[in-house]
Parts: sequence; C-alpha cells; structure tokens
Amino acid sequence: MHEIDETTRTELEAAVFRRLVAHLQARTDVQNIDLMNLAGFCRNCLSNWLKEAADARGLPLTKEESREHVYGMPYETWKAKHQKEATPEQQAAFAAQTETH
Repeated sequence: MHEIDETTRTELEAAVFRRLVAHLQARTDVQNIDLMNLAGFCRNCLSNWLKEAADARGLPLTKEESREHVYGMPYETWKAKHQKEATPEQQAAFAAQTETH
C-alpha cells in the first residue's frame, strides 16, 4: 500500500464523508431505522459524531446545526417531509439489535 501523508488522508476522509452525507440526503427513501437495523448507525449518529468532533476542537456547533448539515435541511423539516412511521417489523428488528449491544 502506498504511504499517504496525514493531510492527504484527512482530505480523502473528508471527501468520503461529504459524499456519504450527499448520498443520504438524496436517498430520503431510506429511513433511519433501516440504516440502524442494517448498519448500526443512521443520520442522527452522523450528526452526533460531527457535533462531538466539533466539541473536541472547541468549535461552536449546536445539535440542530449538526443535524442540518447531515440532513441538508432542518431536522424537523426532514422528518415532516420524509420520515415514515416505523413498521412493527422494523421496530422488532431494532429492538432485537439493541439487545445484542
């Protein structure tokens, strides 16, 4: 494997994060509960991780601002436009997954 300097690695990782966020913003049909059930994380997790990273650097970023960055709009707007009620099957899968963690 080629050696990648720290700055380049950080830039590549940032590009991947931006692409992931853009992908999730475009895929509003994919519900957070589905992401949680399949991958163990969702848009809210990404926004929380973003806020934690900002906090660690002493940067002012509110929970609402981090969510808007990930969702591409205010969280409440996204929920009203795109979030569906979780099915009993989705809820059961989520419950089973959280029991194992």
